[in-house]
Amino acid sequence: MSPPGEAGDDAEVITASIRHPERFAVVFDRHAPHIHRYLARRLGGQAADDLMGETFLIAFGGRARYDPAFASARPWLYGIATNLVGQRRREEAREYRLRAALGPPADQDGHADRVAERVTAQAMNDRLAGALAGLARRDRDVLLLIAWEGLSYDEVAVALAIPLGTVRSRLHRARRKVRTVPAPEEVSNHG
Repeated sequence: MSPPGEAGDDAEVITASIRHPERFAVVFDRHAPHIHRYLARRLGGQAADDLMGETFLIAFGGRARYDPAFASARPWLYGIATNLVGQRRREEAREYRLRAALGPPADQDGHADRVAERVTAQAMNDRLAGALAGLARRDRDVLLLIAWEGLSYDEVAVALAIPLGTVRSRLHRARRKVRTVPAPEEVSNHG
């Protein structure tokens, strides 16, 4: 029989970790890959490593306040991670602008089809990066949690501690703004 807290849902594990702190490792093992992927998409690899550790340190420190009505800790962890990303939002916007300014990577083998694919992909990345950088932080957080992490509207509401209607309105506003960014060929024809 396994010790209490190692099996069961996240709420049970977190509750058990209050008396047996080492049990919190189960929550880390279950959710660290998802949180790291989300942070890496938002900020890049090194920042993701740093913020993932910080996310779980904050969660560990706040585990006594975790609401056991929520069986899964993932939305709670995304909320912590998103708040940490928010603290770095100026750096994030700078990163999006830098990616847009770099242009397509150099093609090393000279193959024309690969070059065309990379240029097209880079143009779309530039367009998306510019659109993301132009969004309000709150709208961007909702859009990325849904688009990148596949969270439901309800999970985003929990993660960001906002009403469900606010999730819907922020997502609608973000989608509308992203759609209005001109396609790469529209920019070059008018530039």
